Amino acid sequence: MNKITSLFNIKYPIIQGGMIWNSGYKLASAVSNAGGLGLIGAGSMYPEVLRDHIQKCKKATDKPFGVNVPMLYPNIEEIINIIVEEGVKIVFTSAGNPKTWTSFLKEKGITVVHVVSSSKFALKAQEAGVDAIVAEGFEAGGHNGREETTTLTLIPMVKEQISIPLIAAGGIATGRGMLAVMVLGADGVQVGSRFAASTESSSHDDFKKTIIEVEEGGTQVTLKELAPVRLIKNKFYNDVQDLYTKCPTPEELKTLLGRARAKRGMFEGDLVDGELEIGQIAGLIHDIKPAANIIEDMITEFKIAKQEVANFKM
Repeated sequence: MNKITSLFNIKYPIIQGGMIWNSGYKLASAVSNAGGLGLIGAGSMYPEVLRDHIQKCKKATDKPFGVNVPMLYPNIEEIINIIVEEGVKIVFTSAGNPKTWTSFLKEKGITVVHVVSSSKFALKAQEAGVDAIVAEGFEAGGHNGREETTTLTLIPMVKEQISIPLIAAGGIATGRGMLAVMVLGADGVQVGSRFAASTESSSHDDFKKTIIEVEEGGTQVTLKELAPVRLIKNKFYNDVQDLYTKCPTPEELKTLLGRARAKRGMFEGDLVDGELEIGQIAGLIHDIKPAANIIEDMITEFKIAKQEVANFKM
């Protein structure tokens, strides 16, 4: 047992990221059943859809699971009330001020974790009373921090500043990566991209196939004037870069982005004009397999790498 397995009452300190259009109840329950902590991604769900996924997840696992809530999304109050009504005991918050809902959730007996991209925001989250921090480096897929701090530097910097449990995220898909960040001070890991390419991920099969085709340099952070996001380089990404040559205003960028482009890409499988969010670690993801196998492989590799380090002699 360590701080994270004790906090969540799970077997392994592996949390599945609550990714939009990827993290439905099938993935969350599969991860939880395999000994990790599964998260339902509320960011791509209408409130009643979220309720349905929570109810199905409760039937699919008797292990702990949680919900990831981006706080800047609409219907936030309704979403929070559904989480409370359905008896969810773990909430990961992101994209907003942790002071807004942390006290309310904790009064309901809910464990609260907040996702940050810097030491400054980690301290603010700790002051807000959260139970743990996810520190996510610039390698991560999807919406990203503006600081451009990589996981390798972010984890020890955050560890130096906080006293509550620390979960590392961004660029972690293997047991060796897990060991590396834990040596740097993390108590556990949050894994996104690797689980996006799982059998149980709710994303489109064509998107999953695209993930395993991504090579080094195949993703890039863009749209920093709106909200920085790491994307696979496709036609839509190229259209954004072409627009940048004309020094666009934020409004012009918003017009190009339009609505529901992430849904089109990841959930509906539009690989040309859709928004395809994935992390740099996709270059190390070469197959689509069940979440349980992903966790088993990570733990096996972690143990091997840990022994190799123990045997190393200077």
